[in-house]
Amino acid sequence: MNRLPVAERREQLIQAALAVASRDGIDAATVRAVAAEAGVSLGVVHYCFQDKDELLRAVADAITAQNLAMTEAAIPPDADLATVLELAVEGLWRGIRDNRGSQLLSYELTTTSLRHSELNQVATDQYRGSRGAVELFLERIEHGAQVSWAVPRSSLARTVVATVDGFALAWLVDGDEEATVEGLRRFAQYLATQTVEFGEPVEAQPAAAPLATVQPVDGPVIPGVVEPVSAHA
Repeated sequence: MNRLPVAERREQLIQAALAVASRDGIDAATVRAVAAEAGVSLGVVHYCFQDKDELLRAVADAITAQNLAMTEAAIPPDADLATVLELAVEGLWRGIRDNRGSQLLSYELTTTSLRHSELNQVATDQYRGSRGAVELFLERIEHGAQVSWAVPRSSLARTVVATVDGFALAWLVDGDEEATVEGLRRFAQYLATQTVEFGEPVEAQPAAAPLATVQPVDGPVIPGVVEPVSAHA
């Protein structure tokens, strides 16, 4: 077994846990299964993570990093609002569709954390990260499309995360891609109605809260938004 710095080994184990949990569910992501996926001994996992709970918290952080990466997509210069929102919907849907297992995992992490006190911060961090990422994206839209949001970005971000969560979960249940895409496009049209021209009076806009720095990881992106990552929104 190759010797790796602890940070690199942790990253390898997080990716292994993501792979196992996305494929087989959280319950299957035992320390033994993660070790086997990564091709290391049990001792290596226990050296890097105190227990499975710590490993799952790291997995949740990785998903949030993936979700935040979605907001880094460049907004075309001088693009009009309709184009920006259309591109956002297309990218969002690709992230959901191409990573079904990890999308489901994001919901599993949320509900599991609400059931277990040792993980209770996971759900809070997931949604805080998702809403913060959306706020930053909404702020970039303002500058790119030369518009202002008619309502506070924090309120609009909460609406975006909740709506995308709903569409993504419904798609996981019924697999109706056409209805999901149509619903997301209609929601984008609704968002366009929540803007005013630059210079018009709007409600006070608090600055988007700075997000914790999380290192991006390779793998599925989960909007959820989600987080998505989150990617839940």
